[in-house]
Amino acid sequence: MSAYQQNIKTLEQTLQAQGSAWNAISAEYAARMQLQNRFKTGLQIAQYTADIMRADMAAYDADSSQYTQSLGCWHGFIGQQKLIAIKKHFGSTKRRYLYLSGWMIAALRSEFGPQPDQSMHEKTAVPALIEELYTFLRQADARELGGLFNELDAARAADDQTKVAAVQGKIDSFETHVVPIIADIDAGFGNAEATYLLAKKMIEAGACAIQIENQVSDEKQCGHQDGKVTVPHADFLAKINAVRYAFLELGIENGIIVARTDSLGAGLTKQIAVTNEPGDLGDLYNAFLDGDYIESAADIQNGDVVVKANGKLLKPKRLQSGLFQFKQGSGVDRVVLDCITSLQHGADLLWIETEKPHVGQIAEMVDRIRAVVPNAKLVYNNSPSFNWTLNFRQQVFDAWQADGKDVAAYDRAKLMSVDYDSTDLALEADERIRTFQADGAKRAGIFHHLITLPTYHTAALSTDNLAKEYFGAAGMLGYVKGVQRQEIRQGIACVKHQNMSGSDIGDDHKEYFAGEAALKAGGKHNTMNQF
Repeated sequence: MSAYQQNIKTLEQTLQAQGSAWNAISAEYAARMQLQNRFKTGLQIAQYTADIMRADMAAYDADSSQYTQSLGCWHGFIGQQKLIAIKKHFGSTKRRYLYLSGWMIAALRSEFGPQPDQSMHEKTAVPALIEELYTFLRQADARELGGLFNELDAARAADDQTKVAAVQGKIDSFETHVVPIIADIDAGFGNAEATYLLAKKMIEAGACAIQIENQVSDEKQCGHQDGKVTVPHADFLAKINAVRYAFLELGIENGIIVARTDSLGAGLTKQIAVTNEPGDLGDLYNAFLDGDYIESAADIQNGDVVVKANGKLLKPKRLQSGLFQFKQGSGVDRVVLDCITSLQHGADLLWIETEKPHVGQIAEMVDRIRAVVPNAKLVYNNSPSFNWTLNFRQQVFDAWQADGKDVAAYDRAKLMSVDYDSTDLALEADERIRTFQADGAKRAGIFHHLITLPTYHTAALSTDNLAKEYFGAAGMLGYVKGVQRQEIRQGIACVKHQNMSGSDIGDDHKEYFAGEAALKAGGKHNTMNQF
């Protein structure tokens, strides 16, 4: 007996126990509704997806070709359509996740209007978006299963037992659209207690993986902007502990913490670390401070700060903002120390924010980290903030030049030009872009590749193209040819937008609740039948 049929049998026994009062309730309809709502709480989702992600991490450790991917989301519908598309084109959601970008919440979901990525948006918007994403993914489950149930009913009505068995098999082997979400908590939106409270809300909404960065919370900047300020390790580790306590309190013992370091591009710190003895974390952090070694109190001016570092008295350079400056060129060493420290104190994955997508640069840092923590793994931001075309063309140019190849036909500063699009250099650059994720997974320890802001850009591009056509000479043809006809040709489910919004699910429920008296929306006069 299939799992579906077994569930029906169990529910029949439940109904029979109630006597005639529940005679109007169908055990099979109730079983269908249970399948369509597999996840009853966000914590169930968090546990289910944590198990998936942990299994994927183990698979990657055994075989680096088994890396994972995700795309950033700013709305539940966007996340839903990604997973529907993944199932449509690839048949499985395996190793495909969603990423919740703090940047996109700030820019698109704040009640203040568009905000920069500086933790200025409402922090409650983060768990709210997680909940919204999973609401839409669960609705995708309900919609797809509803279609299978209707197929099953049609096969039974036609007495086609072969088809009944086939559809029954699809129901029993159904794969949910619910996948892990890596969720951005920025720098924690306050102190460690604030971080803990927000982490709890995010986990309760369904998050199994929380990404936190080592910037100062009230000075937080986008990772690809200037002016980033980091905190001493003790402060960051306290927030990692806060997130772990949140996971444990809620029973998600295998929740994932992604520790992000912005030290590569952050040249400032707000405070000097506390140090108790030479060589401790505070001492190591302070050793990177830029400043002058002094010999006596005569070298100290009003307002100066002096610390003992490397066995000497150091007067760190203090800016008018009150911030302290790190030594030039110390970024890589600080990144390595950040990553090792985070992994040794409770983090599961690393995120190194870089200024360009360069496998060699990432690999150099990861090699140093793995010399201490052999199974260190990265989440890497394949960011739209990088000019991928220019960066990779310049990488090829530099490689060719180093190999003694003639590059006289190319102007390195102008390689973005369309004039180079068909050249051998551009073609090799495109091939390197195509294989970047696989190369990064193999050579640089990147377990998870994500694009933070893809749908922000695709929405802008597609809307620009539609506006140009529709408000121009093409008129309505601009929409029909560029949008609707493409939806039909490519089998995009949203061409039947009433179905996507849940109208057919509602019709099914009306029939369950009222039988033949149900007033349905999907009758012969519904224009969706044109599709």
